[in-house]
Amino acid sequence: MSNLYIHYPYCKQACHYCNFHFSTMKKGRDQIMGLIEKELEIRVNEVKSPLESIYFGGGSPSLISSKSLGCFIQKIKEDFEISNEVEITMEVNPDDVSKDYLLGLKESGINRLSLGIQSFFEKDLQLMNRAHSADQAHKSLGLVGKYFDNFSLDLIYGMPNSNLLDWKKNINLALEHNPLHISAYALTVEKKTALYHQIKQNRVMPISDEAVKDQYDFLIDKMDSEGYINYEFSSFGKPGYFSVNNQNYWNGKAYLGLGPSAHSYDGIGKRSWNISNNHLYAAGVNSKKLDLESETLNTKDMYNEYIMTGLRKIDGLSLDHIKKVFGKTYASYLEEQVGRHLDQRNIFWDGDYLKVSKQSKFLTDGIAADLFII
Repeated sequence: MSNLYIHYPYCKQACHYCNFHFSTMKKGRDQIMGLIEKELEIRVNEVKSPLESIYFGGGSPSLISSKSLGCFIQKIKEDFEISNEVEITMEVNPDDVSKDYLLGLKESGINRLSLGIQSFFEKDLQLMNRAHSADQAHKSLGLVGKYFDNFSLDLIYGMPNSNLLDWKKNINLALEHNPLHISAYALTVEKKTALYHQIKQNRVMPISDEAVKDQYDFLIDKMDSEGYINYEFSSFGKPGYFSVNNQNYWNGKAYLGLGPSAHSYDGIGKRSWNISNNHLYAAGVNSKKLDLESETLNTKDMYNEYIMTGLRKIDGLSLDHIKKVFGKTYASYLEEQVGRHLDQRNIFWDGDYLKVSKQSKFLTDGIAADLFII
């Protein structure tokens, strides 16, 4: 089984925190889906049927017309075996939502939406330079709830000038719309973004790590009390509504990424990625000489990645799996390294599985780094 990821590399405007590959130019938008379809034809043998999930990300894929989406999805169905249960997700910006567009998405085959809400506060949206308003965030969720049962929304915590009370309001406002899934991410300040330069110039002041942790801890408790399962560090779903795309990524399954900058993984240690340049991507596709870079992970790299992904998941990581896949030496190394974190109750053994304790979830990535083989 495989998964398909489509990267749509265009946006209306640049969010100040985003370091993904995108362009705000209108030139090329009408041709990009045709180019991505051509890339799929070139790489068709890299995909193993049946497909478990198809995911349209970006960028802002809700700039794609529903007609164009329908044609592309039909092409996929002609080329691959797809079960009736396949999850077909599209990221949607609130300012692109309308009744007609939602009906068009349903007709095209999209069966799950992920709304980029980020915040219900105007001050946050303006700081992020989001294209939508707080009012559009509410109205879009109201519309989506009428036409899609299965939808998720994204929120960002740890915003500059935010506090715990603001974050509690954000969570409660989100829950009023009864989403079956919520993804919540800590704001990260990436180099080469507008936010990075604003902070460097002291025009924007980030909040403390302690304040960010308080917001995350509230998130964990609140979502648990509302019946959501924190199946991965940033992902919360009602039972039966975990994202297939998210789960397969964290479980190391194979996926093919199409479009400029899109990454692929063969499931056994080889990664590849397209060039992050729309013009050069188009030239490569048209000449059938894709500008791909790749790397093959060695055993140590794959072990470290398993540690990182395993600790982020509700299942934890399996010592038996490490013995079978990486060998007894790696298993022994892990058992030697976990002592301090076991003593501090940051982690615990649940039978064969090592898991992060609830009170230490915010520290997950740091704990994983301590267990890496350098």
